[in-house]
Amino acid sequence: MKKYTCPMHPQVLKDDPGKCPLCGMELVLVSDSNSHSSSSMEHQHSMHDHSHNDNKGNFNKHAGHHTGDFLRRFWISLIITIPILALSHMIQQWLGFSLSFGGDKYILLLLGTVIYVYGGLPFLKGMVGEIRAKAIGMMTLVALAISVAYFYSVAVALGVKGMDFFWELATLIDIMLLGHWLEMRSQMAASKALQSLVALLPNEVTVEKNGEAVKISFEQLANNDRIIIKPGEKIAADGIVIEGASYVNESMLTGESKPVKKEVNGKVIAGSINGDGVLKINATGVGKDSYLNKVINLVQQAQDAKSNTQNLADKVAKWLTIIAIAVGAATFFFWFTSNGDLSFALERMVTVMVTACPHALGVAIPLVVAISTTLSATNGLLIRNRTAFETTRKLTTVIFDKTGTLTKGSHAVQRVLSLNKAYSDSDIIQYSAAVQQNSEHHIAKGILKYLKDNNLDLWKSENFEYMQGIGVKGTVKGKEIISCGPNYFKVNNKEQPDIPTEIDQDVETVNYLIINGTVVGLITLADQVREGSRAAVQELKAMGIKSFLLTGDNDSIAASVSKKLDMSGYMANVLPHNKQEKVKEYQNTGEIVAMTGDGVNDAPALAQADVGIAVGSGTDVAAETADIILVNSDPRDVVKLIEFGKKTYRKMIQNLVWAVGYNVVAIPLAAGVLYPNFVLSPAMGAVLMSVSTIVVAINASFLRIKK
Repeated sequence: MKKYTCPMHPQVLKDDPGKCPLCGMELVLVSDSNSHSSSSMEHQHSMHDHSHNDNKGNFNKHAGHHTGDFLRRFWISLIITIPILALSHMIQQWLGFSLSFGGDKYILLLLGTVIYVYGGLPFLKGMVGEIRAKAIGMMTLVALAISVAYFYSVAVALGVKGMDFFWELATLIDIMLLGHWLEMRSQMAASKALQSLVALLPNEVTVEKNGEAVKISFEQLANNDRIIIKPGEKIAADGIVIEGASYVNESMLTGESKPVKKEVNGKVIAGSINGDGVLKINATGVGKDSYLNKVINLVQQAQDAKSNTQNLADKVAKWLTIIAIAVGAATFFFWFTSNGDLSFALERMVTVMVTACPHALGVAIPLVVAISTTLSATNGLLIRNRTAFETTRKLTTVIFDKTGTLTKGSHAVQRVLSLNKAYSDSDIIQYSAAVQQNSEHHIAKGILKYLKDNNLDLWKSENFEYMQGIGVKGTVKGKEIISCGPNYFKVNNKEQPDIPTEIDQDVETVNYLIINGTVVGLITLADQVREGSRAAVQELKAMGIKSFLLTGDNDSIAASVSKKLDMSGYMANVLPHNKQEKVKEYQNTGEIVAMTGDGVNDAPALAQADVGIAVGSGTDVAAETADIILVNSDPRDVVKLIEFGKKTYRKMIQNLVWAVGYNVVAIPLAAGVLYPNFVLSPAMGAVLMSVSTIVVAINASFLRIKK
């Protein structure tokens, strides 16, 4: 979906182009994530492509135009400021020179009017927009300050007794324009991180047509095209390798630093870079169907969503605006009634209003959000729920699903045992494989792989039924076949058959074959603990976070894995619909719980947890119930996620403290509490305000993810 924002008000986000309701500026296109065919990724190779059809180019060009507009206004206003300074009596007194001639004050009035109208226009428009939107903020404060300075100076030029403010007005507008230009550049730097994702695809693609290699534009690429990827080329679409072998660099998408070997039947991701080999792939995810496009969507949604900290910043900014206006008015009243000097009282009021602009607060959180979401996405951490992401810093318990999370989930068949003389071992595996072939479960994949490795025929099955957490059911050769785990007997109140003593239940998972109601055989499978599982548990323990194993496997296997990893405890024989209840039990004791699973059987538990983490989803980012998706299957990414969540929150708080703390100090100085020892000029107040905004932007850019 196309998204447009205002360069001055990043909180404004619309689906259609137009003008900002707060300041009237033209909105800028920041993303178009519908699909490649609708130009969300057109001409993404060149960051310098100026085609009008290039949405990415449009963003650069239009945003650059608005940024350039502020810079252009700054330079022109600065040139106009020079004669204003030369004609100002105050400056002449300070520098010890004299320059006067008949009508000089009218020249000063003319130049002041030009700089007020031309240089101050963005702020005046912004004030009108903020008032209409009932969202009075920074633009209103600046516009009021320069308007007070201008109209008072006009009155003096036309004969009212006093000292004009033209030089203060000019320098104030110069500094505000420069400050806004610097701030917009900082915001664009954060946006470029998202653009870097969009720029990962090539302009041209080599495809095989009628046995020949043909170059086509990216826009012509379609699913099921056969793409030829030469050494060093970017991969244009998600796909399956059908020929060749090579190492592929996926670090810009998943954070995996080492190139990953890709062979026949291996999956590749759009945007990754091929190594030394030549690959031929069948495209399965082009444009909107690609993993890259889904990541861009998720990043955009996460940046759009407001978290609790952002809401707090918005409230503080609103109150700061009200306080600035109130303190400005009180300051004027105090100084005017104290010494009767109208020009001094007005100068203090203008300084308060400019100094107190809550601009730093306005960008304190959005910049951290923009940087953190994009940075996390390029490191394999996809944030769908920002509030949940902020909650990671408070986690006290992490519950891990076993299969596919802490273990590889690559169940390999260890034994095939017939318990009925009427059926051979090959019958047992063939009946099981026939009924399991429609399942995506790890056990099904293990049984089917064993069938293929032993060159056995795969029989047809009908009436397939998946029994969640129990097994599968179907009809094979006219017989009712059930392939199930121990939970089948528990749920149906049936006696579980004795397991032969030679089977190591601490390692092997037992799957029974039932034909027409009779147990006729069993198959055992073994899983392997992932590299990094123990390290993840140990790092969580070092952080004071408890870890628990949650599995549908039997007590022996659960105890064995839990002990091997040195976890805080385990829960075994838990059916999928009961996993949610287990999460609730921990929450009811006051624990802040993260549930970590594969996003399929664990969906209710992921939704129930304070933070739902889908692990090992690979390129499938459709884990709708998860708050955060970890692309890689490394449990250590859970630790990385928590650490990054803490760092991000610290940056937000640091920015809030700086933005608020600056005002706590600057507002009293602007009001003149140290007069006559120290007086803050309106121009210096504007400098301080701009510097505080830039400090916040620089601080946000220091975010890093631990590799």
